Amino acid sequence: MKLAPMRASIALLAIGGLALAGCASGSRGGDADKASDSTKLLQTTPEAAAEADTVTWNSTYGELASLDPIKAFNYPENTIVSNLCEPLFEMQPDFSVQPNLATDSQTDDGLTWVFNIRDDVKFWDGTPMTVEDVVFSINRHIDPDEGSYWGGGTVANIDSVQATGDNEVTITLKSADYTLPSSLSTVIGVVVQQAQRETAGENYGNPDTGVMCTGPMKFTPGNWKQGQSITLERNDGYWDEDGMAMAKQVEIGFVVDPTAIANGLSTGEIQGSYDVPLPALSQLETSESGELFAGQGMQDMAIISTGEGVFGDPAVRRALTRATDRQAIADTVYEGTGTPSRSIVPQSPWDAIEESVPGIADMRDQDLPDLSFDIEAAKKELKDAKVDLSKPIKIAYPSERSFYADILNEMANGAKELGITLEPTGVPSAQFGAFFSDPEARAGYDGFVTTNYLSAPDPLLHLISVAKTGSDQNYSKFSDPDVDAALDAAIAESDDAERAKLTVKAEALIMEQQPWVPINDLAVRMYMDKSITGAPASFVYLYYPWAADLGASA
Repeated sequence: MKLAPMRASIALLAIGGLALAGCASGSRGGDADKASDSTKLLQTTPEAAAEADTVTWNSTYGELASLDPIKAFNYPENTIVSNLCEPLFEMQPDFSVQPNLATDSQTDDGLTWVFNIRDDVKFWDGTPMTVEDVVFSINRHIDPDEGSYWGGGTVANIDSVQATGDNEVTITLKSADYTLPSSLSTVIGVVVQQAQRETAGENYGNPDTGVMCTGPMKFTPGNWKQGQSITLERNDGYWDEDGMAMAKQVEIGFVVDPTAIANGLSTGEIQGSYDVPLPALSQLETSESGELFAGQGMQDMAIISTGEGVFGDPAVRRALTRATDRQAIADTVYEGTGTPSRSIVPQSPWDAIEESVPGIADMRDQDLPDLSFDIEAAKKELKDAKVDLSKPIKIAYPSERSFYADILNEMANGAKELGITLEPTGVPSAQFGAFFSDPEARAGYDGFVTTNYLSAPDPLLHLISVAKTGSDQNYSKFSDPDVDAALDAAIAESDDAERAKLTVKAEALIMEQQPWVPINDLAVRMYMDKSITGAPASFVYLYYPWAADLGASA
């Protein structure tokens, strides 16, 4: 298989016969001899050389439930909505955040934010986007009747959203937050047309009604064939000429079976896909139809503590982290596309910060605890446990995804070395999803697996989400006054460099207790047929209009 064209500075590693870039790591996160810098992973692919009439893509995680942006909180929805509906700020393939529908932002205290809004943006129907649409869209997250999936965290901190000029919007917060523009690069900052939302009523976002947005791709009712595919069309009236879509149409299928995906990609029936299933890698590494790209990621695989049982003890979690051969998991389960995690925050966002805050990597090396594989160190950690170690540790995983069982079995091997028992327990996917929303579903389990991702490229926001008292992903009711104070100090800091340093301090405190046990940072696995190119390789496709960059390779 032909190697993907890459910048001269990017090193290649031969992994299992497949040409991929190196994976993220830090020397204290795993095996130092095998570690490589995440910046060696790709951010982009070669630009499209020409327009394409139709590109066929696939949504590995299946069909979306709605086109309504405020209901986009998972892979199928976000991967599609990101091409249709635009935020005030936009995440870039290098994980920077740039002005988009907003031209800038100003704040003196982190509480009152003033945003200037572009006056040349039009919705797909040709009507102008107004500040009233902006205010309406953000307020939808606050309105309980709208049922936004983004109602916690940043949104819960919003006191008011007001139009304060013809092209000006002011957001007032309850407590200082100097990361707000980063949050507004997610669905929180997405703008929809107020009139169409109000007219559509309960049918909003469905196949027959859709949405009305401003993005480079547009949706026409009738182009969503439920159970099969959704077709996005180029918005020829797009306000940004430089961002005009290169493909006239992108048809996104909903194939979830790994064998069918591998066959479709190998034959060219499917021209591209993010999140290539692990079972498909071996077939695609010998395919002549295209190339497999390894991109900088913001995903990680972790074990979430419920706060109950033996696993509820921080000493036990620390011990299991050190007793688990996470490099073996990276090499075998993830076939070289994973790297032992050094934190609950994946490495790539920190690498991006290092470019603007030199020395932050050294500070993390000094402050973060050593998580490398070391049975003797694990036994020492376990001596601080205050629970009955004779009881088994029950960890749930979705039974249809057997690779999770492989990961937990490796962890169980480490537990055995420590004289404790870990029991991987399969749960049907239909039931497992409730673990993330219903405490009753988690009852009787010590922990459960997750493949998680950052919603914004800011480590601080993820740390708050996972470890602050009462936060949205704090499933174990973890609460530590020192952690809360460290997180509050960081988000209220106006200087970017100082905020990064305070974030490291908070991260170190959290990693001493590990409410989540980090296993592997995951590279983006993307395949493209040799006839197309241009899609970003990094983990921005949930919030960046990746389909607009797709085009013909020649």
